[in-house]
Amino acid sequence: MSDLENTLLLETSKGNVTITLRPDLAPGHVKRIKELAREGFYDGIVFHRVIDGFMAQTGCPKGTGMGGSKKPDLKAEFNAEPHVRGTCSMARTNQPNTANSQFFICFKDASFLNRQYTVWGQVTEGMDAIDALAKGEPPKSPDRIIKMRVAADA
Repeated sequence: MSDLENTLLLETSKGNVTITLRPDLAPGHVKRIKELAREGFYDGIVFHRVIDGFMAQTGCPKGTGMGGSKKPDLKAEFNAEPHVRGTCSMARTNQPNTANSQFFICFKDASFLNRQYTVWGQVTEGMDAIDALAKGEPPKSPDRIIKMRVAADA
């Protein structure tokens, strides 16, 4: 963890996860994720959509996939970074500029998402915790983010 300002620490109900942020790819999205983490927005939020072999999604305050933060939606920052195991990318509606607070972490290669969703980070430690999340849309007993912090603040 050389750049603490661009490292996220997630404490989940299945274990700890470290994410390296990529402001070089998506400066607006990284700024939003850090703002929300620093406000405690993600603390207690469930992984509401966990599809085995695809991805785990979180960041909805309602726990349904239909909500977001009170902040305005973000302008898309689609980039050439591939969606592979551990990629962190923003969820959105079918409109490109609708990412807000929800994001997903890929379980494996999901190249069909490339250049259509904003990649903003990569899991560098703790993919075993992501792999262990309860599966379902929504899971019967969803796992959650207990705390999410920027490493510089921890």
